[in-house]
Amino acid sequence: MAKTYKLFFLTFFAVLLVDQAIKQVFLGGFDWNSSCISLNLTFNKGVAFSMFAFLGENLKYIQLLLISSIFAYLFWDKEIIRDYSYAIGLVLGGGVSNLLDRFTQEGVVDYVYWHCGFDFAIFNFADVMIDLGVLLILIFTFKAQKKKI
Repeated sequence: MAKTYKLFFLTFFAVLLVDQAIKQVFLGGFDWNSSCISLNLTFNKGVAFSMFAFLGENLKYIQLLLISSIFAYLFWDKEIIRDYSYAIGLVLGGGVSNLLDRFTQEGVVDYVYWHCGFDFAIFNFADVMIDLGVLLILIFTFKAQKKKI
């Protein structure tokens, strides 16, 4: 079980630190534009696609409660953390990094804007890691279900 927690915490802190380092570059004034992708500092006061922005300051406390509850549950149900330690590290590392932005910045620091052929939401490294972690959880779950059949 020690290896499981080690993998989880290494992944968690790697995502958190890399994401915060990238965000510091944009907070320092970095800006770049091309015909397909722009890298511009934006503060998202909501969640995905700016949903729930109407919650204002309350959103960060709701997210803090949710993430804290997930941490507590994961360390109570050791089977989940054992089976999905890497993926959960990606999800929670990204989630905590974005939550940290809500407490230290005007909102979540986003910077990647895809506008080639269609406009897409502005996002950041943490968002990509969260999506990757969820995808891995789905893949691992489907593989486990397939083995049972």
